[in-house]
Amino acid sequence: MSNRDFDVVIYGATGFTGRLVAEYLSREYGKTVAWAMAGRSEDKLKTMRDEIGAPADTPLVVADASDPASLKAMAERTRAVITTVGPYQLYGEALVKACVEAGTDYVDLSGEPAWMHDIISAYGDKAKASGARIVHSCGFDSVPFDLGVYYLQEHAKAKIGKPLNRIKGRVRAMKGTFSGGTAASFAETMKRVAAEPDVLNVLINPFSLCEGFEGPEQPAGNKPIFEEDLNAWSAPFIMAVINTKNIHRSNAMMGHAYGEDFVYDEMFLTGPGDQGEQMAIAIAKDRSMQDNPPKPGEGPSKEERETGFYDVMFTGETADGQRLTASVKGDKDPGYGSTSKMITECALALVKDVSRDQTPGGVYTPAPALGDAVIKRLSEHAGLTFAIEG
Repeated sequence: MSNRDFDVVIYGATGFTGRLVAEYLSREYGKTVAWAMAGRSEDKLKTMRDEIGAPADTPLVVADASDPASLKAMAERTRAVITTVGPYQLYGEALVKACVEAGTDYVDLSGEPAWMHDIISAYGDKAKASGARIVHSCGFDSVPFDLGVYYLQEHAKAKIGKPLNRIKGRVRAMKGTFSGGTAASFAETMKRVAAEPDVLNVLINPFSLCEGFEGPEQPAGNKPIFEEDLNAWSAPFIMAVINTKNIHRSNAMMGHAYGEDFVYDEMFLTGPGDQGEQMAIAIAKDRSMQDNPPKPGEGPSKEERETGFYDVMFTGETADGQRLTASVKGDKDPGYGSTSKMITECALALVKDVSRDQTPGGVYTPAPALGDAVIKRLSEHAGLTFAIEG
């Protein structure tokens, strides 16, 4: 890998999120990382390079999802690819294939469990053979959640001597928007379910990414509930569908480090009393993602991105009632501003920090692939705070 031209190539650099990744990488690492911008149009790449103020000699790579030879050539030139080109079920597999065959590391923003299920089946063994580390879900889904659970469990093992067999992930506050890419992925997934009804089983089974392992029954999380232990109402959280699957896959990939009886769910805290109940009901009825979704390529203004934030609590207990709570907080709008930093740091952790002895080839979620190395990066560079509470 030392003879490759680049440490990282950003594929999809002219898109809304790809541009933010390029801005961040150029600003924070432009002099220390060998990187390139890739996309379908050299002219658009040149324009984008100039608009974001990247050096005029920043390399540009022309590559297109419909041209496998161009993807192969790109994958062979770099140690890792960051791809923001979704929906991945439409545009993703050819790039995964190219990276697996080239032994090149790969990170994406996929929140598409049916597609990820297919990739695990089709490329898991091939990635192990070639040494390519394929890491899905390296944005707001599912980095704060997957690594938040991992962080809490590592502290539980150190402090209590065993993992927590029940954890609740609860979004306490969030300001920001979901991306147009997230909405497009949701729409494509619904189309696929209509065409292939069996895909619904992958979407509703919390263990569908665990390659045969089936754990205990999990909370449904699909309607408002009052939680006595938190003295608050909770509403369904739209990203729980992907995050819970990734967290159970992480547990399985780490040899069930959280236990084979691990129970996890994710909801949005709305507070106590009538006001909390009414807000939970309103969130549960919200259909804006289906009825009026943002379009791919569109996104919030710079001011909206800069003023966004999120605060997620993870509270858990052991079978004998010992409790521990952690939080993950982030600055910037979660779906764009924070996501662009997270996926960049995930790629750099693979390239700079995590050896192939530590994380060999395979298809991964963030926690087993990157663990403490990326928590350190996210804390030092990307505006995330991991903390034990109480």
